[in-house]
Amino acid sequence: MPSVEETFRHGLKAMQNGDAKSAETCFRRTLERQPRHVGALNLLSLVLQQSNRSKEAEYFVRCALEIDASSDAAFYNHGLILQKLKRPAEAVDRFTRALQINPSIAQTWNNRGVSLNDLKRHQEAAADFDRATALEPNYAEAFYNKGNALAGLKSYEAALDSYRRALALNPKLEGAWVGCGNVLHALKRHAEAAEAFAALLKINPDHPCAKGMLLHQRMLICDWHDIEASIAEIDRDLAAGRLSAEPSGWQFVSSSPRSLQRCAELFAAARFPPEDKTIARRLSAEHKKIRIGYLADMFREHATLHLMIGVLELYDRSRFEVFGFDSGWDDHSETRRRIDASMKEMLDITSLNDQSVAAAVLDREIDILVHLNGWFGDGRTGVFARRPAPIQVNYLGTPATMGASYIDYIIADRHVIPPAEKGFYTEKVVYLPDCYQPNDRKRRVAERNFSRVDCGLPERGFVFCCFNNNFKILPNVFDRWMRILSRVDGSVLWLLQDNEHVVANLRSQAAARNVDPDRLVFAPRMPLADHLARHRVADLFLDTLPYNAHTTASDALWTGLPVLTLLGESFAGRVAASLLRAVGIPDLIAADPQSYEQLAIELAGNPGKLAAVRQKLAGNRLTMPLFDTELYARHLDAAYIAMFERYKAGAAPEHIEL
Repeated sequence: MPSVEETFRHGLKAMQNGDAKSAETCFRRTLERQPRHVGALNLLSLVLQQSNRSKEAEYFVRCALEIDASSDAAFYNHGLILQKLKRPAEAVDRFTRALQINPSIAQTWNNRGVSLNDLKRHQEAAADFDRATALEPNYAEAFYNKGNALAGLKSYEAALDSYRRALALNPKLEGAWVGCGNVLHALKRHAEAAEAFAALLKINPDHPCAKGMLLHQRMLICDWHDIEASIAEIDRDLAAGRLSAEPSGWQFVSSSPRSLQRCAELFAAARFPPEDKTIARRLSAEHKKIRIGYLADMFREHATLHLMIGVLELYDRSRFEVFGFDSGWDDHSETRRRIDASMKEMLDITSLNDQSVAAAVLDREIDILVHLNGWFGDGRTGVFARRPAPIQVNYLGTPATMGASYIDYIIADRHVIPPAEKGFYTEKVVYLPDCYQPNDRKRRVAERNFSRVDCGLPERGFVFCCFNNNFKILPNVFDRWMRILSRVDGSVLWLLQDNEHVVANLRSQAAARNVDPDRLVFAPRMPLADHLARHRVADLFLDTLPYNAHTTASDALWTGLPVLTLLGESFAGRVAASLLRAVGIPDLIAADPQSYEQLAIELAGNPGKLAAVRQKLAGNRLTMPLFDTELYARHLDAAYIAMFERYKAGAAPEHIEL
């Protein structure tokens, strides 16, 4: 029989040769004969860690450290295990202990920085990455990780520089290409962001979500090169279980509820699987009011909060207490002042990691935690994955399923989610009576009377407009618009200007369809009240598909501008139809593309018919449900009470119709 040390050496050799199974066997045999063999404990821990058996690995490294706490390598290995177990605070402690023993190892500084990033302690993390690269100047991963820290601090130009330094050292470092693309997106340099994602795909055509990220950056500048083929390829990938797009971007190009659900489910499982670190408390009898928490990054001048603010102010304070969990920033606007005044507490969570935010939700005994972002923005879905509240709701921000088991309900109406399509939603559907989308009756429209000259529009001719984000414009939508312009002499199409690439690309597309490019007029962004006022200059709002006008449709209708929409197949493609029904003008909902084009041409050529539509809208605006904020608030109150009562009775979530 070989000696203990011979067995240990056999294990070490097997490990060096990549034979993890033989190495594990040898180290376990060593420990059977000598349980306090520190080398075998450490190396068995390392083998188990490399085999993704982190919980087992932690046991053995802890045993090693209890016997001998003088090994920086053991503390380092323990830190790596804790990283994999998503326990970053403990990992920082272990790496710190390793550095106290031996501060000359670049990898230890780098990995402590990674865990500090996980804790959102980005400034400290950046300092650790600097220490790592001082020790090892060609350490590409440390430059990449510093880029992540700087991006977390919103120092985007510095982050971009750090990512590019990483790529200069290792051009195949995929994470650095993703980082470049993301910060270029944040800097609104979308053409360059597209180049970064294209470079990533050349390195790894199967990189998760890369195809979708490239497609979305191109959509942001209306670059439609190979768009149909890209959409078809992503659709095939998703159907085969390959995550090649993020749900936030996929919603703007896919009309299939099944594909949207598949994308959300794959993304949630890959990025935000259910966590077992936080178990939702039972509903507390200690507070008499239902506690609702809204988690979002947009408690400021933002389209979603422009819709929501009036409802926040009108909660039944005898029944509810409302809390905000802010992952964005305070812009010190009038909207933010109103939001703060409507809340019992607004908690800044930007410097807290998901586990700490979940703990804050638990501490406040939130009964219903509402995901206002969904898949858009910095929605902190990882908080919801920890299930800190008994009831968790997808509302308003994402007009689609989250695809996650820990989101119990989605708030909708019967128009955006027909009852026959509830199966495309992981959540149970709560149906509000009129329209799922709230509106604030206090929204101010500036008194300024814009002229056509003020807006860069011709003094004569029919003005079609669409103030949707440019990335909602797909080629088939643009085809319809150009056919409409061709049939209506002297008409123009007034669009929002997101960036200079959009202007050049869309005018080029118009010319390719034999339409004078000058018939496209672009509106620069301006303060909301003025933007609403300039709607009065337009004659008819033309909607997009598969993703409709949402807030922008409410903007138009609130100012008295009729909206022509085409009924889509998904939630996002049915919102404008829901709004039009709620304001009593369903005649502007086209059933098919031909009807859409014909109705636009007819309204442009028949001033009397358009005037009648405008008159009806003006009469309905304050009498129909769409802009009745008080009525909507009571409906939403009733929805939350129904969810709460089901849970209190011990019943599982179920579809609810009010």
